[in-house]
Amino acid sequence: MNYSDFFKMIPEASLVAILIVLFVADFATAKTEERKWFNPLASVLLLLNTFVCLLPMEAQTAFGGMYVTSASVDVMKAILSMGTFIVVLQSRAWVEKSGKEGEFYMLIVSTLLGMFAMMSAGNFLMFFLGLEMASVPLACAVAFDTYRKNSAEAAAKFIITATFSSGVMLYGISFLYGAFGTLYFEDIATKMQATPLTIMGLVFFFSGLGFKISLVPFHFWTADTYQGAPTTITGYLSVISKGAAAFTLLSILFHVFGGMMQYWHVLMMIVVVLSITIANFFAVRQGELKRFMAFSSISQAGYIMLAAIGNDWATSVASLSYYVLIYVVANMAVFTIIAVVEQNNGGKTNIDDYNGFYQTNPRLSFLMTLAMFSLGGIPPFAGMFSKFFVFMSGLNGADISTTMGAWSYAVVFIALLNTVISLYYYLKIVKAMYIKHADHPLPTFQSDCNSKFALAVCTAGIMVFGVFSLVYEWIAAAV
Repeated sequence: MNYSDFFKMIPEASLVAILIVLFVADFATAKTEERKWFNPLASVLLLLNTFVCLLPMEAQTAFGGMYVTSASVDVMKAILSMGTFIVVLQSRAWVEKSGKEGEFYMLIVSTLLGMFAMMSAGNFLMFFLGLEMASVPLACAVAFDTYRKNSAEAAAKFIITATFSSGVMLYGISFLYGAFGTLYFEDIATKMQATPLTIMGLVFFFSGLGFKISLVPFHFWTADTYQGAPTTITGYLSVISKGAAAFTLLSILFHVFGGMMQYWHVLMMIVVVLSITIANFFAVRQGELKRFMAFSSISQAGYIMLAAIGNDWATSVASLSYYVLIYVVANMAVFTIIAVVEQNNGGKTNIDDYNGFYQTNPRLSFLMTLAMFSLGGIPPFAGMFSKFFVFMSGLNGADISTTMGAWSYAVVFIALLNTVISLYYYLKIVKAMYIKHADHPLPTFQSDCNSKFALAVCTAGIMVFGVFSLVYEWIAAAV
């Protein structure tokens, strides 16, 4: 073994170092007063990891091609690391009440390590190991509220669904191994042909990863898991886990199944339309805010994967990465506010509980409104620009005079119509806060310092990332 290959895995090596530091800190601190340094320590280390991911590195491979890194992968790692930093930052008040700071931060970092390995995989075996390395700690995190029935139920549904989807995915990978005699992405891509065996392998692989992204019709676990999991973990599931799986799916479709693009383009178009449309109609009916955000995330997953129906890898990966970046700041702003309200008001998460919220907490209401506007794609907020770029990517190379080109235009048009529908249910939250009357609105309260800082970071992202084109241009130049 060439041990110098480990130096090519700098983002992953830095996460391993963070895990060791957190483990030693957890082992060495027994007093509650000493553990108050856990959150600042974990936050600073994850912020440093974000900068490590941004270090300029050449595209290279390690361990015989099982590990592959490139500028586009490093950009996505940096985005996910930044999102995890926000998750950890706003979790302080809740985690300190649990008294299990060390376990929580190590679970989160372990999950992120698995996602990094999954995104840098050059072999289906490496990809699957990374996927499971991310899924198992995440299931433990969903069940983190040990004495809450809903948390245990959410974890059970998550792990059962994850196990089933992994089995389906392995079944598809076995078809590909039977067809090509190798699990290396590069070798499979050079031999790729559309045969019944490879088509079945593609369908089963896509189905397995579709569960992880919560694409329709693989979304049934999402609402129950989001509702039952601790709010901090729900936020992590909705953005970080989804972003990593979406990037990996896009990468494998282009780099491994590029020779079968006409097949997976049709499959992707169907799934995107179903995800956006069905999730929007179900979101309208929700009365519980975390279930509402679950269906919102399913719809957003459809928009994220809209980038995959284009014909150009660079445009697709740039628009997907930018969309995930904007989605991270907007969605984490919402979940930070939900967590703050939940901690200060006995776990209230119904939409009706927010009636008259502006009267007692105008600042949080304003920040929630900005986040909802961004998620809905209302200009001039960043969400509008992220949707514009995925629409542009979906139409890239599409010739309306051809059948596939006409379908691409139709899918983008349906997605555009659904954006209007989504405004209705996002504005339901705004209506509840500003217009609906409540006899007993939520009381006035102060957010903790960490939550304020997390909201400041998210709000700055919502306002700045869309206005300054340098952000998208930097991502596009990197890939």
